[in-house]
This record gives sequence, structure tokens and C-alpha cells, in this order.
Amino acid sequence: MSEAVLISTHDLKVAGPLREAFREAGYRVDLVTPDEDLSGVDNPALLILTGGLKNESAATQARQARGTRHIPVFGIAREGEEGTRQAARALDLQEVFPHPPDPREVLLLGRTLIERNRLQDITGIVGETDSIRESLERVVQFAPVDATVLVTGESGTGKELIARGIHALSPRRHKSFIAVNVAALSETLLESELFGHEKGAFTGAIDSRRGLFELAQGGTIFLDEIGEMPLATQTKLLRVLEEREFYRVGGEKPIRVDVRIIAASNQELRRLVEMGEFRRDLYFRLNVLRIELPPLRDRKEDIPLLVHSFIRDASARHDRQFAGISEDAMRILMAHVWPGNVRELRNLVESMVVLAPGRRIEAQDIPAEVSTPHSRGLLPAPIYEGPLPIGQGGDSSLRPELEFVFRTLVNLRMDVDDLRRDFEQYQQRHLDGREVSLTQFEEVPSDLGLEEVFSDPLEPEGVTSPTPDGAAPEEGSVVYRSGMTMEDLEEEAIRLVLEEVGGNRRRAAEQLGIGERTLYRKIKKYGLDT
Repeated sequence: MSEAVLISTHDLKVAGPLREAFREAGYRVDLVTPDEDLSGVDNPALLILTGGLKNESAATQARQARGTRHIPVFGIAREGEEGTRQAARALDLQEVFPHPPDPREVLLLGRTLIERNRLQDITGIVGETDSIRESLERVVQFAPVDATVLVTGESGTGKELIARGIHALSPRRHKSFIAVNVAALSETLLESELFGHEKGAFTGAIDSRRGLFELAQGGTIFLDEIGEMPLATQTKLLRVLEEREFYRVGGEKPIRVDVRIIAASNQELRRLVEMGEFRRDLYFRLNVLRIELPPLRDRKEDIPLLVHSFIRDASARHDRQFAGISEDAMRILMAHVWPGNVRELRNLVESMVVLAPGRRIEAQDIPAEVSTPHSRGLLPAPIYEGPLPIGQGGDSSLRPELEFVFRTLVNLRMDVDDLRRDFEQYQQRHLDGREVSLTQFEEVPSDLGLEEVFSDPLEPEGVTSPTPDGAAPEEGSVVYRSGMTMEDLEEEAIRLVLEEVGGNRRRAAEQLGIGERTLYRKIKKYGLDT
């Protein structure tokens, strides 16, 4: 591996075992002295500070790494050091480990962070929130297999970047990656572009032409805005997915093809299925593996990272020096709802780099449509533009009020279907043949947000009902008390399992049925490592 892991020599008893652990894993390890300048180190991937969280030279190196070179930093807290979380937040540390640290745990989290940063470099996706981390983990999981992937999310959230990342990490990475915007092509042109045509198939077809599926042979084809595909073309696409063959327009011989399909949509395809605008069988065939990208307004903690990344790219592309953005201006950017998501933010940053070279951006430089609260616009919402399904009154369109009511009823119907399906799956998994009528649950309002519905005396596994007054709960059980949230129950369950296995996180992850990395993240989230 070409990346260098830097370990400070503040505490040589800690630095030695860490160096051996990372070297055995294949990383290049460099020891840095407390006063060493990090600017001369080539291609650093991680800095581990062993001098505690209040050491002045360690704090200086942490600020240098994060501020100028954006190197992730781990910290080793000294024994009995107080104010760990506050100090870690002040130094912008990714992880903090107690003294003495377990080299295997540091290596596990360090490798995860390095691999995630490498993946971000490949895909161009920037972010450290849990939703983005989960999306990147799914890219790593989905890339080695050939199954179809459906990427959903609002316009501008980076769906094509995810598709390119899957292709770049897949065995097909040395073959073609072809992106097609379905919404940009008319129905007749789309079919010809995807599948090709034979000579004389239609007016103007003066010669045979290969389609994009043939050109992507052995590689990956990305179908963006798949919800805009006409029903006739959907039928042909379904044949490609099921039979791995198709006919050119006007052709008589089937053409075999080996192509991985990644589809994306900014619409809710289930809603289109209910409207009759998208084939149900095609939806289930596309929705084998799924990645859902969050809108920028739901991950505002990533905005500073995105801004700095876009500044670097735009400054290099336009050869402009950029002095940065003031704190007031950054607060305005973080308060905006960004209906255009990451694409809108990138365009704004590029315009600021071009229009304000050599000086810092202040709050008054932010455009009014971003800085003025009342001009933030409406959040993106899908609008149904098809005919009235009941076909009464001769009116071919829905008035806004009726459209809203109709869309709400459709969403309610889908929620009820999901609730019924989830309960049926629960019956099959947990009831051991006992009969429970589904009718008693069919009228539960879907807006309650229930994940599971249970009837007395049946209870969800691992959670007990409130104990009667004076009765002690069973040892090792998670007890629900009034006012507790699902996160409270999860924290209590993790705590009990850790106590049961004596703090062994690997065994705890196995008992909880989650991955070790997920367990580490939840332990940190609930403060169970202190």
C-alpha cells in the first residue's frame, strides 16, 4: 500500500505496538517526532497522536494535519485524562482510544477510515455523516457482485457518482462505463440508442447501428431517471435483465449481452407502480440491491467539508487563489435548505471562487436566494401529472387540491401494504406455527410510524413489558419504561450484551447480529466506551 500511517513518538511504549500492527497489515508506517513538520511527509493517510489530548505539541500537529492537509487524526488519551470528549472535539479527532490502546482495535478502525477515504477519492463523494458512510459501505459490498443496483435520491445528491464508484471497484472496471439520461431522449430515439437499429428500420436509418448495450459489452450501463422510461421500452429492458438478450429495432436475430445495469431515479418508483406508469415486475427486478442517498438538508454537518473540497477543485481548475469563507458566511450556507442539493452547492462555490479571487467570502457576498430565509423555496416534491384514475367528469387532469388528496391516499395505501407484509414476515419468523389473525391489525393507522405490531401476550424478542409494581425484572433482560425511545432500548441492549461477554466486542457483535464496525460506531454514539 502506498499510503503512509504517521505515529507520533510522544509515548514510545504505545507507538511501538501500533507501528507493528499497521506494518503487519501492509501499511507504510513513519514515526514522527513531537516537533516535526508534517508538510514533508509524502501521501499521509492517517496520523495517530500518542501524547494525550492536552499535549501542546500534539495539539499543534493535529491542527496542522486537519487544517492544511485534511489528514484524519486518531488520539490516544493518557491514563486518567479528563475532558476527553471536549478535547477531542476541539482537536477535530476522528477517534479517541483509552490508554493503553488495543492495537487491533486501532488497526480495524484505521483501516476502515483509510479505505473509506480511498473510496471517496474514487467516487468524488465527500462526507462523514452516518448516512454517507452507510452509502459508501454499500458501494463496497455491492461492487464485487453482478446484481442490479437501484440508486434513489433527489436530483443533485450524487447518484451517478455512486454508480461510477460501484463500477470502479467491480471486476468490470477495465471495461466501459456508459451513462444514459433516459429523460433526455424521446421514446423512439431512446429505444434506438439503447438497443441499436438495423438498416431501413425507420426513415433515416441508412445503415445499421449498434446500441449502448452492445457498446457496454462486459462493462456497466447506468440508466439515470429510469422512472421516465416509456412502458414499451420497459418491456424490452425487462427482457435484457431476465434473458440477457435483446433485438435491435427492426432486427430479427437476438443479440446476447453481458452488461451490469445500475439504475437511478429521483422519483418514488413504488408510487409510479401504483399509478400504472412503471411495470411492477421491472421494479422488483431492478430493486435487487438498493442505495438511498440523503438530501443535503439532512446531512448539513457535511457542508463545510463539501465547501472546502469544491474550493480546492475550482481553484485548481480555474487557476484562482481563494482566501476562504468567513464563519458568518458558512453559517448561512449551513442554514440553507439546498433544494438543488450538492449540485447547487458546488455551482455556488465555483461562482464564488471565480468572482472573488484573492479575498475571503463574507456574509454579504452570499446571493439573496441563499441568504434570505423567505426565499429558500419549496422542498422538492414529486407531482403527479397523469390522468385522473377514476376517469369521471371528463377532466383529464387533477386540480392541486385533489392531487394532494389522491397522492396522500396512495402513500397511505402503500404504508398499509408495507405494515401487512412486515407483520406476515414476523409471523413466519417468530410465531412457531401459532395462529394470529391479521385482521386485528389491518386498521392500525400507518402514520403511527410502527416498525412492528404485536398482540398480547406476544412481545418482541429481547424487550419485556414494564414490570408490575414491586416485581424485579429478569436478570439480563431489557425493560421498557415509560418515555424510553428505540435508541434507549438499543443502548440498554448493547450495554447488557457487553457486560455478559466481559467487554469482548467481537462476541458482542455476533450476539447482537451486527458487524463489528457498526458496533464500534454505536458504542461511541452512546458513550459506552468511557
